[in-house]
Amino acid sequence: MDSKLQRVKLSDGHFIHALGYGTYKPQEVPNSETLEATKLAIDAGFRHIDTAYVYQVEEEVGQAIKSKIAEGRVRREDIFLTSKLWCTFHRPELVQHGLKTSLKKLGLDYVDLYIIHSPVSMKPGEELFPTDEQGKTLFDTGDICATWEAMEKCKDAGLAKSIGVSNFNRRQLEKILNKPGLKYKPVCNQVECHLYLNQSKLLDFCKSKDIVLVAYSVLGSHREKKWVDQNSPVVLDDPVLGAMAKKYKQTPALISLRYQLQRGVVALVKSFSEKRIKENIQVFKFQLTSEDMKVLDGLNKNIRYLTLDSTAGHINYPFSDAY
Repeated sequence: MDSKLQRVKLSDGHFIHALGYGTYKPQEVPNSETLEATKLAIDAGFRHIDTAYVYQVEEEVGQAIKSKIAEGRVRREDIFLTSKLWCTFHRPELVQHGLKTSLKKLGLDYVDLYIIHSPVSMKPGEELFPTDEQGKTLFDTGDICATWEAMEKCKDAGLAKSIGVSNFNRRQLEKILNKPGLKYKPVCNQVECHLYLNQSKLLDFCKSKDIVLVAYSVLGSHREKKWVDQNSPVVLDDPVLGAMAKKYKQTPALISLRYQLQRGVVALVKSFSEKRIKENIQVFKFQLTSEDMKVLDGLNKNIRYLTLDSTAGHINYPFSDAY
């Protein structure tokens, strides 16, 4: 099936493509690679592009999209573009400024989806990761509900077609859903989700509230030393996954992606390799049996690669709860 045809309806009536191209890059990778890889992704058929202020590649992502529009390959309305409100912009008076800063970098008038990157608020300012002399993260108190009200205004202003959240646990989602005077509920919750952290409880909760679960690190994370324990197991090396890949004559990565799509999860995948970018979009060409889906369910180990320990001291740190 053509990826353009496989879309998921959001609670506000808009549609998100089931497979997205992620643009996070390790620091050592030059920004120019993001520009070229995003162009390759659009050429390969990706129409859902996921970026964020904190990735520091919004200019390149915007350039890639605009160059493909100029070539006549896509129209702006063909692309579903996500960006994210960073933790230093949580104060209500800074939210729209955060989005406008991203739009200026992207060189676009609106994003299709704008999400709160994390429930943890950090001290406003120029620094992405503000710290004190001891290297401890400088937090801001932050009221999720007040931030959300400012997000609603971004939607009303036409700067974002849809609004959602990322890295929120069930309790934090409920806080917004139960907020007096709620105008728009979050359309999605973007979280780490892969075979070793399948998020089944959070997925069930989100489905019950008509919130789409969007998965990042869907192949098990890029294992950047700065963020990930190097002793943690590698998802794509799992022998059960390897055997299933042989059975279907697919790669372990494609089996992992297919698993998410069949659960109703929107999957983000990133690669700088043209071969892999083209390969990832083949995920629509086969299906897993329900028996094999159950086998893959059984691989869950509740291993979270991105624990974001530097934010564990904040009142809104999301990963202390079971889900």
